[in-house]
Amino acid sequence: MAIRAGIVGGAGYTGGELLRILINHPQVEIVFVNSSSNAGNPVSKVHADLVGETDLTFSAELSNAIDVLFLCVGHGDARKFLEANTINDNITIIDLSQDFRLQATASIANRQFVYGLPELNKAAIQKAGNIANPGCFATAIQLGLLPLAKAGLLSDIYTTGITGSTGAGQSLSNTSHFSWRANNIQAYKSLQHQHIKEIHQSLHQLQDDFPATAGTENGVHFVPWRGDFTRGIYVSSTIDCGLPFEEVKKLYTAFYADAAFTHFCEGMIDLKQVVNTNKCLVNLEKQGNKIVVHSAIDNLLKGASGQAVQNMNLVFGIEETAGLKLKANYF
Repeated sequence: MAIRAGIVGGAGYTGGELLRILINHPQVEIVFVNSSSNAGNPVSKVHADLVGETDLTFSAELSNAIDVLFLCVGHGDARKFLEANTINDNITIIDLSQDFRLQATASIANRQFVYGLPELNKAAIQKAGNIANPGCFATAIQLGLLPLAKAGLLSDIYTTGITGSTGAGQSLSNTSHFSWRANNIQAYKSLQHQHIKEIHQSLHQLQDDFPATAGTENGVHFVPWRGDFTRGIYVSSTIDCGLPFEEVKKLYTAFYADAAFTHFCEGMIDLKQVVNTNKCLVNLEKQGNKIVVHSAIDNLLKGASGQAVQNMNLVFGIEETAGLKLKANYF
C-alpha cells in the first residue's frame, strides 16, 4: 500500500528536490503539491528538470487524505501554517524549517516533534509521529562530531564550513545572484549561525558535560562561508584530542558501522562525491594533539529533502534507503 504524501511549499528548492525523489519512490503516491502563488500551473513549469517526469499541477487546496505532510516553508512559517490549518492527528508531519528542532519549541497543540537526525535518533524516529528535519550545516557538522561526543572527547570545537548558493533559498538576494557569487567567497554569521543551537543540543545528548546551549565559553565556534558553486557543504572541525589516531578512527568505524548513508573514509573526501546524493562522507586528519574532522553533504539532500525522505522511510517502517539510491555527479 502506497504512502500518500502532501507537500506544502512545493515551488522552492527543497520542494523541488522532494518532488524529484518522491515521484520515483517505489512506495509513495503524491496526493497534492501546495503552492498558492503557482496554483494551477504544472509542476514542471517551475521545476524544469521534471519535464516529462510528472503531470502534477500545483494546488492552492489542502487535503487530509494523506499519510505524511512535508512542510517545505520558511523559518517561522511552519508553526504559523499549523496554527492556521487543521491537519488530522493521524498524519505524520515532517517539517524542513527550524521551527521545531529545539526541545524548548518542539511541540505545538498535541504534536510533539522528534529531531530527525537518523544517525543520532533512529529508534525515536521510528516511533515518532512528527519529525523536525535538521538544518543543513547542522547535519554536516554533527555527523563529523557525534562519534567523539559519544566517547566524551569534545570541548572547544573550531569549525569552518562552506555552502553553495542554493543554501540561501530560491529568492534572489544580493549574495545569491550569479555576478556576485562567481569567483567569490565570503564569511557570514560568524560565531552566531542559527544551526549552532541544535548542534549543541545533539552533542550534549551524547556527552553530558558538553554545553547544552550555545553561547558559553566552551562549545562550537562556527564560521560559515558562502561559496562559488550551487550546491553542497564541506565542513572542517578542529578539536584537541590526545587519543592515538588509530583509536580515533575505530570510534568512527564503529559508530557508523550500520549507518545507511554516513560513511567514514580513510582517504581525503571532496564535494563531488556527495552532490546529488543523500550521503555524508567523513574523513580525519591528526597532527600532534589536534584532530581535524572533514565532512561533506549535499545541502539540498542529506541537508534537507533527502534526509526528510529518509525520516519518512523510518517512520513508516520501510527500507531506509528507498527512493534515495542516487548517484553523485562526479564528472
